[in-house]
Amino acid sequence: MEDLTKLREEIDRIDREMVRLFEERMDVSRRVAEYKIANGRKVLDKAREEEKLRTLGELAHSPFNRHGIRELFQQIMAMSRKLQYQLLAAEGVSGSLPFTRVDRIDRTHCRVVYQGVEGAYQHEAALQYFGPDVNIFHMDTWKDCMEAIKEGMADYAVLPIENSSAGEVNDIYDLLEEYDNYIVGEQILKISHALVALPGTELTDIRTVYSHPQALMQCAVYLREEHPQWKQISLPNTAMAARKVAEDGDRRQAAIASASAARYHGLQVLRQPINHNRFNSTRFIIVTNRKMYEADAKKVSICFELPHTSGSLYNILSHIIYNDLNMCKIESRPIPERNWEYHFFVDFEGNLNDSAVKNAIRGIMEEAVNFKILGNY
Repeated sequence: MEDLTKLREEIDRIDREMVRLFEERMDVSRRVAEYKIANGRKVLDKAREEEKLRTLGELAHSPFNRHGIRELFQQIMAMSRKLQYQLLAAEGVSGSLPFTRVDRIDRTHCRVVYQGVEGAYQHEAALQYFGPDVNIFHMDTWKDCMEAIKEGMADYAVLPIENSSAGEVNDIYDLLEEYDNYIVGEQILKISHALVALPGTELTDIRTVYSHPQALMQCAVYLREEHPQWKQISLPNTAMAARKVAEDGDRRQAAIASASAARYHGLQVLRQPINHNRFNSTRFIIVTNRKMYEADAKKVSICFELPHTSGSLYNILSHIIYNDLNMCKIESRPIPERNWEYHFFVDFEGNLNDSAVKNAIRGIMEEAVNFKILGNY
């Protein structure tokens, strides 16, 4: 049996040689980048890389090694591309991003739209972000809000994108991909559901409770343990539930909504909070039709499609890793009429003015399909 120490020494020798060869290869990659800069050539040549991987794989002597060689050289080629992107950026040919940097967005002289009615959580989030005196109005659907800023009826829309208990609002992701509107801010709102009813109502009077399906779900423990006999009816919005109770004038009805909605519609709060998770929060995004970002923006949101091939998502995300950026979130949504293919939505920390962000975006733009910057905020 061979001595383990000697075997390890042999591996160390091979590894040192591999490091030397890797650095030699990257030096050639640098010279390739210089040639491409001088001649206006693109960094990624998919046909060349695939032919090279096939040729290298054929040099291996077993199926296992053939697969390993392809995987190894895919990573080496990816690192070579990243070096070339950095050199292109250093030479000022990385391309400018079509976003305007502003010190602060105007939160005073603007019109803001949200979905629902007065007292809705979206209404409350809009007032927290823009202030109580903002010119504000509401629409029936999220799509209507996106249309309003697209057509210039409003400067900004406030839309829910994520709840800490119920998860993502998938329809908003679809609308961000569909419309040429962009995220310029976000507002985190603590959700405190209240049981509200007509003034003078007692708990023993109530037979039916109205609310949004997610609010009913978030208050399921309270309803099940305290009032299992109540009939639960879903409505499109918590504030709409409060308005219905106020308009119907029936003490047998109650709504689950915010205390703000109760004040707007002249209702009293019977119990608060009744949601099981007392740390429940919703993240709202501020969307506009202008490509701009504030100077102190700290998060970038992008979306893209990928070739339906092995390792394509890893290769895209490696641009974020290689540029030492912190990825905050990744979501996927199915592409309609294309089974098992997806839009990917990624958030990572950074500012569009940072060189590392520019390098990462340049690499992702080159290698992804239908890439879009959703915003920097």
